[in-house]
Amino acid sequence: MPTVCTTVKVSKDGQYVLATGTYKPRVRCYDTYQLSLKFERCLDSEVVTFEILSDDYSKIVFLHNDRYIEFHSQSGFYYKTRIPKFGRDFSYHYPSCDLYFVGASSEVYRLNLEQGRYLNPLQTDAAENNVCDINPVHGLFATGTIEGRVECWDPRTRHRVGLLDCALSSVTADSEVSSLPTISALRFSGGLAMAVGTSTGQVLLYDLRSSKPLLVKDHQYGLPVKSIHFQDTLDLILSADSRIIKMWNKNSGKIFTSLEPEHDLNDVCLYPGSGMLLTANEAPKMGIYYIPVLGPAPRWCSFLDNLTEELEENPESTVYDDYKFVTRKDLENLGLTHLIGSPFLRAYMHGFFMDIRLYHKVKLMVNPFAYEEYRKDKIRQKIEETRAQRVQLKKLPKVNKELALKLMEEEDEKQRSAWKKKAKSLPNILTDDRFKVMFENPDFQVDEESEEFRLLNPLVSKISEKRKKKLRLLEQQELPEKEEEEEPEGRPSDAESSGSSDDEKAWVAEVRKQRRLLQQEERARRQEQRREDQQAVLKPQFYEIKAGEEFRSFQESAAKQKLMNKTLEDRLKLEAKHGTLSVADTSVGSKQLTFMLKKSEQQKQRQEAEKQHRLERRQLRRSAGHLRSRRGRGRPFP
Repeated sequence: MPTVCTTVKVSKDGQYVLATGTYKPRVRCYDTYQLSLKFERCLDSEVVTFEILSDDYSKIVFLHNDRYIEFHSQSGFYYKTRIPKFGRDFSYHYPSCDLYFVGASSEVYRLNLEQGRYLNPLQTDAAENNVCDINPVHGLFATGTIEGRVECWDPRTRHRVGLLDCALSSVTADSEVSSLPTISALRFSGGLAMAVGTSTGQVLLYDLRSSKPLLVKDHQYGLPVKSIHFQDTLDLILSADSRIIKMWNKNSGKIFTSLEPEHDLNDVCLYPGSGMLLTANEAPKMGIYYIPVLGPAPRWCSFLDNLTEELEENPESTVYDDYKFVTRKDLENLGLTHLIGSPFLRAYMHGFFMDIRLYHKVKLMVNPFAYEEYRKDKIRQKIEETRAQRVQLKKLPKVNKELALKLMEEEDEKQRSAWKKKAKSLPNILTDDRFKVMFENPDFQVDEESEEFRLLNPLVSKISEKRKKKLRLLEQQELPEKEEEEEPEGRPSDAESSGSSDDEKAWVAEVRKQRRLLQQEERARRQEQRREDQQAVLKPQFYEIKAGEEFRSFQESAAKQKLMNKTLEDRLKLEAKHGTLSVADTSVGSKQLTFMLKKSEQQKQRQEAEKQHRLERRQLRRSAGHLRSRRGRGRPFP
């Protein structure tokens, strides 16, 4: 679809898949045998739901969101009519060829397709009806109301034969309900089974012979149930809300598996006789899921069976839908630390999984007054809603109160201005999370005494006079001991009647004044610094010589510092004078510079030691040669 897919259905022969979407409103038919798009038809308005009356795509009925009912044949558009109220769902009764429409009315409208006219409507006790369905075995018609009830009618006598209060039955000890449940999904299976979905996320399974549900399954998300399907092969029920598709056993309620698509769901369709699921999402592409356990792949995509056999793995139960995740701190608050290591707690990551029923029972025992607290909170919320119509006091932050008050005044002026509808709405700094630290951290406090602030805001003292007055007034109003004081409307105060800050002369004069004040403050600061320097007593400073270094006189250091302060030319002349540097002209006209590195004291001592060592070795060699010559002449040793 171009943007969003709203509904998807499969024809009875399994050859065609039809889907509606927007924008622009359209219906698309896909031929599974040819694996291609069969046709596409654009519509005048968005489709709420549709029904395929024939085995193929030759007879289709569309219910639009503008109260129109549109009939399509194999060639295209056929007929169009309208119902008195906005419709939400409809069902087709094959024996009598009647279409039953429910919507924003207490009446169920009947349109007979054989006679081509409306019949007398069915009058229900509900204000509005959301969904409806017809039992395929005995033709019982059921409609779900916004009061959370299901009314069952006999199409033959047009009388109501049963009433089920599903809202009362959906509230159990394990579920937390914050609003009145309404019926959002309805589906029959066989002659006696019926599944009802509520707007609070519960699915109730009924036997038509009993007024109490056989099983209540909670999705744990609090979202309306949008679709319910029965899978008879494995006795499963597929229930879906906008976030998740859950498959659970209809006898025990145990979770079989669940699917969480990337995008929100609008509708789910189970391909007949297979394990394939088709989903309509809040995205251009529709979702297709294949679960081999539910059934074989359809004939037009039988290659999926070969792929799944290669990828088949041993199933592992890792779904904890009926468990509550608690941390060690939660266990300490509930007094259940002694259950750690027992089968009642399953260790997982940084906490544990425990049965949701056990959690609710323990929580009720630990806090038996939870209902009273809930009731007090609701009463407090109602009182605050009534107080919202009164005059609200402005609560200022702890940091940069004057800046916050300035932003509030600017926001009020923008709202009162005549061009507020034409101007583009800009985000407010006070409500923007990116700047909230500026009003919470004292490090961001604006220093109005700084030089930069006073030069950039020369008239800040005059401008902020009114703002400071309001700030003091708001601080007084926040105190519980004092009464609220409001400034009467009428003639503005003296601060408001002061001269405009945009006057050029006043601005220049104020800038000059601020500069003179800053210069005076700088002179006073320098005088104070000189006075402190004169009064300070100079103390001798001691320095520690590092290991391996020798002490040098301060005169040598001073001479070295004096030499470093000279220019490069003077230093070169001085080095040439001492003989450590020589400059000569080359044959090509350039300059040749030759210099000798200065030796450190350690290098000098090492060279002196090496020179003394060479002299001693030379003397030893001379004395040894003299002895050998005398021995050869036969002279005795001295």
